[in-house]
Amino acid sequence: MKRYGVALGIAFAFVGAPAAATHWTVDYAKSRLGFTVQWSGEPFSAEFKHWNAEIDFDPADLAHARASVTVDLVSEISDEPDFDSGLKGAEGFETSHFPAARFVTKSFAAKSANTYVARGTLTVRGISREIELPFALTISGDTAHMKGAAHVVRTDFGVGRGDWAAPTPVSPDVTVTIDLAATK
Repeated sequence: MKRYGVALGIAFAFVGAPAAATHWTVDYAKSRLGFTVQWSGEPFSAEFKHWNAEIDFDPADLAHARASVTVDLVSEISDEPDFDSGLKGAEGFETSHFPAARFVTKSFAAKSANTYVARGTLTVRGISREIELPFALTISGDTAHMKGAAHVVRTDFGVGRGDWAAPTPVSPDVTVTIDLAATK
């Protein structure tokens, strides 16, 4: 009877233990996070040099997958330094009060072979909105490569105030892009 109790206890421990998706470590030297927006009819692209991502993901266990990304908005850089200072100012990200943006997933869904959608909350300037991030993922052994793009409306997050609130010269539609390399 004692053996039965021990065996039953071990079985419940395994059944009741929460599953965990694979933890991935981002290779920031090989990864890029940025955005593109139409500015005066021309594409304007910028990159964030500093950001941090905590990722647990297993294609076979999407229920336990999660990701949390914190972006240092002060680290935004482009080929247009004058635009960069404006973006960091009161009419843009207002980095003096809101130095970081954050994206936290709520769920993942498989769309087709190696393509997924992450659904979560993006917070910029203290304003949170639900967004979707479609992405393609290739896993080879202990390495992964992910590419995705999310479409957001900058004014939904208070980015673009005063003269920049109008849809011209800066479009309200922004494409956030990520090209990420990671290892197990």
